Amino acid sequence: MGNADSDVVFQSYGRCCNNEHFFVDFYDRFMGSSEEIRALFANTDMAAQRHLLRNGIMQLVLHARGMPDTKLRALGCSHSRSGYNIRPKWYGLWLDALLATLQQYDPYFEDATAQAWRRALEPGIELIRGAY
Repeated sequence: MGNADSDVVFQSYGRCCNNEHFFVDFYDRFMGSSEEIRALFANTDMAAQRHLLRNGIMQLVLHARGMPDTKLRALGCSHSRSGYNIRPKWYGLWLDALLATLQQYDPYFEDATAQAWRRALEPGIELIRGAY
């Protein structure tokens, strides 16, 4: 990810993540994308889950900026078939829900912003997905 992308992503995330409704709306959208996904969260402490999401997105962004992949590998392990069993096909739904929620909360969001987010997150998502 280039410096311009990094700036766009950090600014966009900053405009969104300070509003707790951002994370609530993300999960409403994500869980609404599939009955299977909704079932995964049936007995989940959603306040704690939103905190994990906040950190997970930041880890993806930091990885895109060159940070070691240690935490993403641990996420991949915990989300693998022997962990939470997060199926590889669900990551596309996750990213789509994230981008739609970013668009909802970031008043400066445009196509270029979405492209910057995809470039930033897709390598880390692939690392996590690859651990399945």
